[in-house]
Amino acid sequence: MGTVEAGELPLTDPADADRARLQQLGYKQELKRGLSVVSNFAFSFAIISVLTGVTTTYNTGLRYGGPASMTLGWLVVAFFNGCVALSMAEICSAYPTSGGLYYWSAKLAGKDWAPLASWVTGWFNIVGQWACTTSVDFSLAQLIQVIILLSTGGANGGGYLASKYVVIAIYTAILVVHGLINSLPIHWLSWFGQLGAFWNVAGVFLLVILIPSVAKERASAEFIFTHFNTDNGMGIHSKPYILALGLLMSQYSSIGYDTSAHMTEETKNADWSGPMGIVSSVALSGIFGWIFLLALTSVVTDIPYLLDTSNDAGGYAIAQALYDTFHRRYGSGAGGIACLTVIAVAVFLCGTACVTSNSRMGYAFSRDGAMPFSNVWHRVNKHEVPLNVVWLSVAVAFVMALTSLGSQVAFQAMVSITTLGLYISYALPIVFRVTTARRSFVPGPFHLGRYGVAVGAVAVAWVALVTVLFCLPVAYPVAKDNFNYTPVAVGGVLFLSLAVWVLHARFWFRGPVTNVVDAA
Repeated sequence: MGTVEAGELPLTDPADADRARLQQLGYKQELKRGLSVVSNFAFSFAIISVLTGVTTTYNTGLRYGGPASMTLGWLVVAFFNGCVALSMAEICSAYPTSGGLYYWSAKLAGKDWAPLASWVTGWFNIVGQWACTTSVDFSLAQLIQVIILLSTGGANGGGYLASKYVVIAIYTAILVVHGLINSLPIHWLSWFGQLGAFWNVAGVFLLVILIPSVAKERASAEFIFTHFNTDNGMGIHSKPYILALGLLMSQYSSIGYDTSAHMTEETKNADWSGPMGIVSSVALSGIFGWIFLLALTSVVTDIPYLLDTSNDAGGYAIAQALYDTFHRRYGSGAGGIACLTVIAVAVFLCGTACVTSNSRMGYAFSRDGAMPFSNVWHRVNKHEVPLNVVWLSVAVAFVMALTSLGSQVAFQAMVSITTLGLYISYALPIVFRVTTARRSFVPGPFHLGRYGVAVGAVAVAWVALVTVLFCLPVAYPVAKDNFNYTPVAVGGVLFLSLAVWVLHARFWFRGPVTNVVDAA
């Protein structure tokens, strides 16, 4: 940290130490620093939200490989994501700023490459975050639509099936509420973050106990861990290929933990609390997610029926499975609908945390002049909340979802940027940590010691593999209705960011811009 010169703030007070460290990194304290390590963890845990990730992507896992690819694949993905989280935590401890990943890239890439590295990392991260909000809130709108459908009799019983325009209206209402919540002071946001963490833990415990105990028909342990579904209706029969596609469900279910980094300028003892938020949220999500996955899969006994779009839930596998489980036991599916409502609340709280993370990243990125009209977006109000960029996040997420009105294929391509955009932005600073900064990196209080480079190399290799997997065709023969536009969407982000860099940004963007005098 260095010695304290005359006139500087004493470092005996943790708040003063945080403020001084931020000043060394080039920034003055503008956001209110009121989060504890628990609150910081809660934001990431709420945004990972295993109830959200597992439920909304379960159809994908069930179709590509089924129980075996999900239950065993989850453990594989959890291990490698743990490596990514550990590497990110180590870098976060060294550079605890709201900019997070793009700031880290600038500091680790070396002087000559810092501006470009920062620019590309930042744009992948913020676009990935916008897509994440879009994905989560749209998934909630779809889940609400299924809850309404089942509550009114189901698809085969005259139930109300909302049109795509009604779904967009529900989605818009959710977004507005999330914008209003994120306009509140940080102590209120901290409460919502902790509620999100509590709800996920309590919800998992409740559902894990309730679902198997109510079920009259349960899958065997052999089925849960060894049954491999090759009847996907997508023309794909190669088991390794199906398994690779099945891993994507688990990968999507563990994103967003960079939130802990983006909240560090509002967190006490940031160079320790931020890294602990990252690592603990990923570790606990891995454990709770796997337990929840086992409970859900225990009531999956007829895969083709659950995936059939002509069933009462319109092909929403988990909704149909829960509805049937309670209907067989009690003659009514109301209990299943109640379980879906518990999950819907978790998705709502996840969406709240998404907008929080969006806004802090947007605040930091615009503070460094990287966004159009940056002087507007990084302003904070009297409650020290970046209000303008909160509503920018809401507006961008709304526009992204409009693609669903034209084509579900286009919308899925948009949403695919969520996972790849975020993971590419996670990997870039780690790449620089294990290459250009291999010997010059100065760790913070949380570090991996001599294992830092090895863990980082594994993390980078995993993200590279996942990037390839996400770009593979998901059906054969390939046609316009099933074409995987992920490489087009992600390639578009890369192309546009590099094009703007070459034509314009390279002449003025120099990476993170200090706003204090004599920053380290």
